[in-house]
Amino acid sequence: MRRALRDDADGGALCAAYSGGADSTALLHALAALPEARARGLRALHVDHGLHADSAAWAAHCADFCRALDVPCTVARVAVARDAGLGPEAAARHARYAAFADALGGGERLLLAHHRDDQVETVLLKLLRGAGPEGLGGMRARRPLGRGALWRPLLELPREALRAYAAAHGLPCIDDPSNADVRLARNRLRHEILPRLTAHWPQAADSIAHSAALCRAAADALRQEWQAALGTLRDAATGSLDAAGWLALPPALREPLLDHWLHAQGVPAPTWAQRRQIERQCAARPGQLPCIRWPGAELHVWKGRLWARRPAPAVDPGWSAAWTGEPLPLPDGGELRLEPPARLAAPLAVRLRRGGERIRPAGDRHTRELRDLFQQAALPPWRRAACPLLYEGDELIAVAGHWLSERAEAIFHAAGARPRWRPGR
Repeated sequence: MRRALRDDADGGALCAAYSGGADSTALLHALAALPEARARGLRALHVDHGLHADSAAWAAHCADFCRALDVPCTVARVAVARDAGLGPEAAARHARYAAFADALGGGERLLLAHHRDDQVETVLLKLLRGAGPEGLGGMRARRPLGRGALWRPLLELPREALRAYAAAHGLPCIDDPSNADVRLARNRLRHEILPRLTAHWPQAADSIAHSAALCRAAADALRQEWQAALGTLRDAATGSLDAAGWLALPPALREPLLDHWLHAQGVPAPTWAQRRQIERQCAARPGQLPCIRWPGAELHVWKGRLWARRPAPAVDPGWSAAWTGEPLPLPDGGELRLEPPARLAAPLAVRLRRGGERIRPAGDRHTRELRDLFQQAALPPWRRAACPLLYEGDELIAVAGHWLSERAEAIFHAAGARPRWRPGR
């Protein structure tokens, strides 16, 4: 650990991710014993997921241990989205890393206690999901995170070394019972599959870690090429990706580009089978609206481009609300507001599409079907159901963010503001 800190001597402050388990306890204790770590403002960060009845007690244990080490400790409590379609492991991980990113100061290093055995498990899980060199390269030792950086300084150490350190120093550790639940993929691999594998191939962990290092080197060599392609294929205004251009790339570039593009939008990567489905749907005929779904993600193919988003909540077409200009939360997680902030002289009714709506935009001699206007404006189909429609009585006078009738123009001119719609994700 001292050598790692010496090699990182020009780095920023240090923050140890501390769960209370044996691995993170060993890392934090070792750091606390080093004057050079304390000189860099060593502190600990514990994330309370609130998923176990004892989670509050675990947080208290972590705070007490840090107090005994004279190391500042922050407890971040997070809400794990159980209905995000990600599965319990992925949802907890998503919430945890979001908390990590929020907590880091500028240039601060977040140290995690991931070790060689964690790396082996990660590589095997990626292999079973059909990953390429980027996934098979496993966890990176370093990568940007929030305003700082993530650092895994123990990736070359086996789990036994950390457990032996904790035992030798008599360190108090939390035993999370979920770590023994073999219904979870990583736990099944750890407790059932890897012991059988190493019984026949004792060198398996070292060999897998070595292969991961080679894959990481290959992935890094390809990165410059697919990043250049991404700059050409991605539309900065919409975030969408040129489907034909993406499909024309060789697989070694196509797959890491897709993963990076999805992750940048907060969407998890697809499996091998879902990737093949995306490739097939890129050739969809005009008028078709393919949508490929997997846990935590929707990928639409529309107008020759790929559009990714997290699954949206179901929208009740019968929803309505009275609105006088205040920020109004919408059913899809979006918002309707006036800009600049103002109040309307009389409330308008806000509704959602039910079908057959018509409006006569200001300056237009004809009344238009909303369906046709949406198509002409190239509003993505998945956004249309949640677009707020403004009514005066029974008359549709405005489509927020798009069209105003002459009556709506007069109403908003009198208020000195315009309606603005921020769609949900």
